[in-house]
Amino acid sequence: MSRTMDTTIETPVAGEAVDRLAAAIDLRDPSTILRFGAEAQSRAASAADAMLGAARNQATGEAGEALSGLLSTLRGFDVTEMSEKPGLVGRLARLAGRGQTQATAIIQRYEGVRGQIETVGDRLDGHRTRLLEDVERLERLYGATLEWFHALAEHIAAGEVVLARTDAEAIPAAEREAADSANDLAPQKLRDLRAARDELDRRVHDLRLTRQVAMQSLPGLRLIQENDKALAAKIHSVLANTVPLWRTQLAQALAIQNMREAGDAVRAATDLTNRLLTANAETLRRGNAEARVELERGVFDLAAVQQANAALVATLEDSLRIAEEGRETRKQATRELAKAEAEIRRALTSAGTGPGRRSS
Repeated sequence: MSRTMDTTIETPVAGEAVDRLAAAIDLRDPSTILRFGAEAQSRAASAADAMLGAARNQATGEAGEALSGLLSTLRGFDVTEMSEKPGLVGRLARLAGRGQTQATAIIQRYEGVRGQIETVGDRLDGHRTRLLEDVERLERLYGATLEWFHALAEHIAAGEVVLARTDAEAIPAAEREAADSANDLAPQKLRDLRAARDELDRRVHDLRLTRQVAMQSLPGLRLIQENDKALAAKIHSVLANTVPLWRTQLAQALAIQNMREAGDAVRAATDLTNRLLTANAETLRRGNAEARVELERGVFDLAAVQQANAALVATLEDSLRIAEEGRETRKQATRELAKAEAEIRRALTSAGTGPGRRSS
């Protein structure tokens, strides 16, 4: 832009245009001086209005706000937190209480945010279209302002040509005429010529000021145009790169989360398998020990044989003792019976020899 500006300012003024403009100036006709450059100067108001409209373009402000809102939404929905350890257990516990996995919760939250992103994206696309239209309009305005700048330069050059010619030729001739002629109107003509010359000089000065305004408006137009192009490019980059990249990141995060959940399930299954193997091995060990103990036992336990033998010996001893006691009891009974029998005999004997016994 700076090289274009420098080249534009230093471009030599076309001779034909300057000669044509200079020929239109008649110092004897004040109206030609008043009209000189008026059309070129009138473009200043149009350029100022155009720059003011571009500077306060609502689309630019709304586009910036919409872009900031979209970026804030994307930053607020940080899918990388799914991989963060701090607080993960608490979040999973809360989600588990509602019967949700973290991936499901993230997807549901994404569904709510996606509508906002699409709405803002549509608005941004519309703003981008208007910004590009503004860029084209500003380009046309820049070209018109550049033409205005050249037109002012041509008018200034033409005025300077007339001023130089007037100072070099017309005024000295008028001065000689006023000094040598007996015409009483010659001094007045000299005065009018000098007044017209000064009026033209003021007009050329005004045109120089107007050209300075045109020179200042050119970089201003470029600055606004560059800002619009930069914002339009940023919107395009966000819509074409940031949003798809965010969605890709979300898909990757969900895939990683699903793999993590699958890994947790596999880990739980592996832990269960290990516990079952350990429990089965322990059960087998206890069962084998019990079986081997029973297998290694004899048909009769020694303690049982000893107890049975002791009982048998006690039984035999009891039998012998009882038998012995029975013999003793029978012997005693025999003696008692013999004694009883003897008493019976004695009693009978005594009864046959007593007094009063009758003889048979």
